[in-house]
Amino acid sequence: MPLATTRRAGLVEQVIEQMRALVTSGEWPVGRRIPPEPELVTALGVGRNTVREAVRALAHAGLLEVRQGDGTFVRATSELSGAVRRLCGSELRDVLEVRRALEVEGARQAATRRSAADLRELERILTERDAALEAGEFDLMVQLDTDFHLFLVECSHNNVLTELYRGFTEAVRSSVAATVDTSLRTEEHVSHTELLDAVRERDAEKAVREASGFLEELLANLPTKGKKGR
Repeated sequence: MPLATTRRAGLVEQVIEQMRALVTSGEWPVGRRIPPEPELVTALGVGRNTVREAVRALAHAGLLEVRQGDGTFVRATSELSGAVRRLCGSELRDVLEVRRALEVEGARQAATRRSAADLRELERILTERDAALEAGEFDLMVQLDTDFHLFLVECSHNNVLTELYRGFTEAVRSSVAATVDTSLRTEEHVSHTELLDAVRERDAEKAVREASGFLEELLANLPTKGKKGR
């Protein structure tokens, strides 16, 4: 019995790893429905129970979402991101507050630690982001804005901070999309030019002000969360 249990557990883990790889690589993109159970059984060469256990495990981790009668959908690309999505849900304020904590520290460190190559990549991303905004390509702009913030944190060269933020990027992308007002003129949208200048000038204090400023403004325009009674 112990040997049978061990073999079974190992098989489930193998299926979990294969399915996780498809999610993290983007082959199964976020929001997409994964193949139905019969197809997975055939493709993986395992039984239905093994597939169901793997799906349950990945759903518990936050990577998949099982919708009864509709199928199973990719919800996040990592366990941390899935956990963040469960924690924040539609609470935009929560997401922005965490962004402020991570991005301000990332900007502070990036201003003093960035390399010349880092700066060139930041400039490239921001140029493409602004071009997408000018062209009214808002989906692309949201992705590039998210990429800019992620790479800025990566410029801190703090691996722990970067991994925390990388796991948070889907929530960041959602918050960017939720706060973009497509009715505004281009010049009325949030600009990150001054933030980039601060990093270019290695001015940590200015980088902190610029990284926190637009987030503070967004937070100020949101309804205040009610306090729960004890």
